[in-house]
Amino acid sequence: MQGEEPAEVLYASETVIAFRDIAPQAPVHVQVVPKEHITSAAEIGERHAGMLVDLFQAARQVARAEGIDDRGWRLVTNVGREGGQHVYHLHVHLVGGRQMGWPPG
Repeated sequence: MQGEEPAEVLYASETVIAFRDIAPQAPVHVQVVPKEHITSAAEIGERHAGMLVDLFQAARQVARAEGIDDRGWRLVTNVGREGGQHVYHLHVHLVGGRQMGWPPG
């Protein structure tokens, strides 16, 4: 996730960046990514507390900007191969703009 593909950046701060997913699974599908390399949520420690607050605030701001804040949205991160992780840099999927089901599929 180091700029291999052009991205439509929707939000950027010192610690996180948010951009549209290149293979969207919902009308709104955005990746929210810490700038620091962290392989997955399994590596998060106390020192990441500030970054996590920034990440969730970024998600909220993007949801608001995309017009889905009052309708509902989902945040998902995958950990490990069996958890569906394909990119080994922590990232959170912000998805919305349609009814979400459970289990997700």
